[in-house]
Amino acid sequence: MNISLIICTYQRSEAILKLLRSVVKQTHYPEQVLVVDASEDERTRQVCTENEFESLEYCKVSEEHRGLTKQRNFGVLKTASTIEIIAFLDDDIVLKPDYFEKIKEAYRQFPEAWGVGGYISNDVVWNRGKAPDQRLFEYDGYYRKDGSRFLLRKKLGLEPDRPPAHLPDFSHGRSVGFLPPSGKIYDVEQFMGGVASYKKSVFDHIRFSTYFEGYGLYEDADFTLRLSKLGKLYVHTAAQVEHHHDASGRPAAYKYGKMVVRNGWYIWRVKYPKPGLKARLKWNATSLLLTLIRYSNIVNTSQKKEAFLEAWGRTVGWFSLLINKPVK
Repeated sequence: MNISLIICTYQRSEAILKLLRSVVKQTHYPEQVLVVDASEDERTRQVCTENEFESLEYCKVSEEHRGLTKQRNFGVLKTASTIEIIAFLDDDIVLKPDYFEKIKEAYRQFPEAWGVGGYISNDVVWNRGKAPDQRLFEYDGYYRKDGSRFLLRKKLGLEPDRPPAHLPDFSHGRSVGFLPPSGKIYDVEQFMGGVASYKKSVFDHIRFSTYFEGYGLYEDADFTLRLSKLGKLYVHTAAQVEHHHDASGRPAAYKYGKMVVRNGWYIWRVKYPKPGLKARLKWNATSLLLTLIRYSNIVNTSQKKEAFLEAWGRTVGWFSLLINKPVK
């Protein structure tokens, strides 16, 4: 089962070096490693060419191909003819040594899988057993802290009504981060694009949407939700990585807030093109609640300016939907 690893990057030379060093330590080294670089400097090129990494191919793309989804589509076209699985990793990821071995294990166990996602191990603290407090989130024999926004949503009747990594009819569901580190393989509808893999044949049917320009917020949800209508998707919680959240290359708070709402609306309608009245009301109510929570961060966090700008971006994004909805 030959694997091509595609790493799309922008202005993160130090982060990608850490990732590549963790790839070298893999029990199964990918047959092809493609770095698709849209950086405006030459630092990433230097990292890739001055260090010896087996089977690495460096591709510098022009402004025409800059942007996460464009770079991913570019990388897919560069994969070798012998490749069976195409894997994608964010450039600020560090792999556990058996990551690719576990990904292959999932495809062997579920040959019908069209895609398998990995698992970020360092974002959330989980405990084994029954939750001692109703304010905690419990799933499959593990529990973790539940965010204040989910606790408030529960009180207001806006809690997600589907399992983690499955999208409710009013969207705003629980992400893959609410699957526990059980070592199990879970059936899902969506997973994170930064720790993703797909059978190469998938790309005979669909491509990453170029609607998601630049930072590409929720592009992974869009792709996997579309793909889940065609075939089965899984997450292997034993295929673990660490995510180090490199801040470079990310959009400003206002732009990010606007994308949260507009891109969120977009992926909701990808899954549910014609939601019912109740679902529409709940989507808008949840969006409003989350915006108000972000405004409240102006007084209860130290990053007051960022909180205001993101909240204002969410507000502008919500009103923009009244006159200018995203086109799928």
